[in-house]
Amino acid sequence: MKFQIVKGKSEKQPYFWRIVASNGQTLAVSENYVQKASAKKAVESVISNAAGATIEDLA
Repeated sequence: MKFQIVKGKSEKQPYFWRIVASNGQTLAVSENYVQKASAKKAVESVISNAAGATIEDLA
């Protein structure tokens, strides 16, 4: 699994990140960011906080 920081087509907020599985499937996509550094900071935050995440079953 890996995080990718991508420059999309939006002119106002071109950067976003996505999580991609080892088989190439996209698992998650972020909101858009104005600056590449902001997208990178968000990735770093997810990485550092994901271990403490819980599962909430709303079904």
